This record gives sequence, structure tokens and C-alpha cells, in this order.
Amino acid sequence: MTIKAVIFDWDGTIVDSIDHIATSLHMAAADLGFPTLEKAAYRNIIGLGMVDALKALYPGVSDPDIEGIRQAYSSYFFAKEATPQQIFTGMTEVIDGLRHRGIGRAVATGKSRRGLDSALQSSGLHAHFDVTRCADETRSKPDPRMLEEILEFYRLNPKDAVMIGDTTYDLEMAQRIGMPSIGVRWGVHEDAELERFAPTKIVSSTQELNAFLASL
Repeated sequence: MTIKAVIFDWDGTIVDSIDHIATSLHMAAADLGFPTLEKAAYRNIIGLGMVDALKALYPGVSDPDIEGIRQAYSSYFFAKEATPQQIFTGMTEVIDGLRHRGIGRAVATGKSRRGLDSALQSSGLHAHFDVTRCADETRSKPDPRMLEEILEFYRLNPKDAVMIGDTTYDLEMAQRIGMPSIGVRWGVHEDAELERFAPTKIVSSTQELNAFLASL
């Protein structure tokens, strides 16, 4: 397999933000009187766009309540910005290695555009990526539209790129357009869930990821 671009998920793949997202969602929902769920429930929907995530957590939730939770979530989430210390150890080196090889770097995320732009700036990674796509400007994972838009930017076919993520939503959207994928074990979903979508490889560390990408 020869690749010309690598597409990364953000939360749980590049940045260790899972617990912060889950806590912010929990507090936002509680503010509006929604029942408290187990933390695992909030973790499990990370990767989806906010609207799809809230509909999965609270079936039948109204549009006004979705907007209310979104606003409350933003106030909690943005009270703590992403910092370089929250980047998974070794991930910056992975991305730099791709840049030195002339391989494209992109992000496909369930975050909002506001959320990703803020995280890119505060984490210092904003200059590392050629193109990014967010759930609120296209379609939410696992719909593959954001991958298709990234491929259009690079003028590549699905087989020329690889998707890297920690959730089934990442791997499913890649599978749906015939794009290879790599699962990571330091995020949300376990091996058994990731394997349902036939990733090329599942890695346990950023060092293993870096070595595998270097072999492609």
C-alpha cells in the first residue's frame, strides 16, 4: 500500500480530550434537566457531530433542547482549551514525519469548526495540516462525505489515503468508500468494535503507528 495522504481523527486520536468532552456533555445535559447517564455513554458517542450525538444519547430530544445543550456544552468545553500537553505523546512526531516525506496531512472530525480551529491554535498544530473538515460544515461520521471532500482537495482516490481513528465511526466512514484505515487503542472503542470495520492495522502506541506509516 502506497499512500499520498493521511487523514486523522482529532479527539481521542491526536488529543487526549475524551474525559473533558464527556464531562462537559454531562454537565451541559444536567443544566437542562436531562437524566444523568453513565460516563461510558457520553464517551461512546464522541466522534459524532453534536446533533447526532445528542439524538443518540437522548432519543426524541427537541431541536430547542439540542441548541440549549450545545450552548451549555460550549461554555464548559471552552473553559479549558487544548494545550500541547494534551497531545498524545509522540503524535507530533508522527505528523512531522509525514510532512518531511511530503505526505498530505488532514483532519476529519466530529468537532465543530469553532472547536477545531480553537484546538488547532491552542495546541500549536494549526500549521501541520493541509485541510480539515468538521461535522457542522458537512455530514457527520460515519457518513463519508468529509473524507470525499478531503480527497477532492488532494485530487486523490480513496486507495491513495488512509484514515486513522479511535472509533468505529472513523473506520466505518473509511470502509464505506474503500479507504484503508488504522485503528488506535488509546481512544474510545475497543479492538472488537474496531475490527468490525476491517482496519488495515490496529496500533497500541504512537511509536507503533509511526513505524507502520513509515513502512507504507
